[in-house]
Amino acid sequence: MAFTTREGRTQTALAEINMIPFIDVMLVLLIIFMITAPVIQSGIDIDLPRTQTVETLNEQRFIVSINRGQELFLQGEPININALVPEMVERTPDGANRAVYLEADENVPHGTVTAVMERLALAGIEINIVTRPIESNP
Repeated sequence: MAFTTREGRTQTALAEINMIPFIDVMLVLLIIFMITAPVIQSGIDIDLPRTQTVETLNEQRFIVSINRGQELFLQGEPININALVPEMVERTPDGANRAVYLEADENVPHGTVTAVMERLALAGIEINIVTRPIESNP
């Protein structure tokens, strides 16, 4: 775009985009995402016990988890032990597939795991305990 000044000269206007502020903002956003990405957790932090015999999980079942802080989760959502069985019954009204995979951190006291297993067993729910394989060192 050209325009004429009072003196009669023709000048052109600068129509370029200044990229420096854009680059600065993008670098700040990149640094923020790099710092916050490791903090965001996508699941429950459970250190599973190790065993020699491990089978692959091949069925769709409820997942009951107990983390290191002895907090109970059903399908990744926190739940009270008293509401565990009623919630499972509510989610499967036809009674089919009343089975669970039980994930418990290896540092959870045995009594806590036993209490959860007892509640599930009394309700007639099949329990499969999830473990991870022992890695052999060469």
